[in-house]
Amino acid sequence: MTKKEKALYIQEQLDILYPETPVPLDHEDAFTLLIAVLLSAQCTDERVNKITPLLFAKAKTPQEMIQCSVDEIQAIIRPCGLSPAKSKAIYTLSHMLLEGHNGEVPASFDALERLPGVGHKTASVVMAQAFGVPAFPVDTHIHRLLTRWGLTSGKNVIQTEKDAKKLFPKDRWNKLHLQIIFYGRSHSPARNPKKAIDYITDTIGTQKAKRELK
Repeated sequence: MTKKEKALYIQEQLDILYPETPVPLDHEDAFTLLIAVLLSAQCTDERVNKITPLLFAKAKTPQEMIQCSVDEIQAIIRPCGLSPAKSKAIYTLSHMLLEGHNGEVPASFDALERLPGVGHKTASVVMAQAFGVPAFPVDTHIHRLLTRWGLTSGKNVIQTEKDAKKLFPKDRWNKLHLQIIFYGRSHSPARNPKKAIDYITDTIGTQKAKRELK
């Protein structure tokens, strides 16, 4: 099976499994999504969704966020981990949005990636899910699965993103990256994947991945 054939098979199967792709992080607008994605670094979506209502009850706009101190923000978001860095980033980027973007989250990869705490993956999620701009955010699930499926070398996430964008239609990127994440969580975990459950890997995966399923 060629990589293009694999890509088509993956799309077909994921459309059956996940016809709808709700955004995993609860949010109301681009700003609350940006904060939620920032908090999700090295933290589960489930935990972020428990913490953001507490934070947004206090501040859910840049204007409100700068009225809080870094310590106040940190006290709320501590369960998400990395709270010293994340709280400073949230406070500082809120100031930057007010000073440079009229309090609005910019619909620009470059502008987003200039904000503290916002890397390429976070910017890609915001562009895709808040603004509908085609992007292919690569998290650990996507990096693992595209490697496991023999669609990328697994060298690094940058290469994985390039390979994914070459293989899959641009108009499918935003939905597909969520579908792959959902599949990774429910069917193809990093440890002890099961052949009966992880049927996509069993069908198209690399020889190494197939050995892992035995």
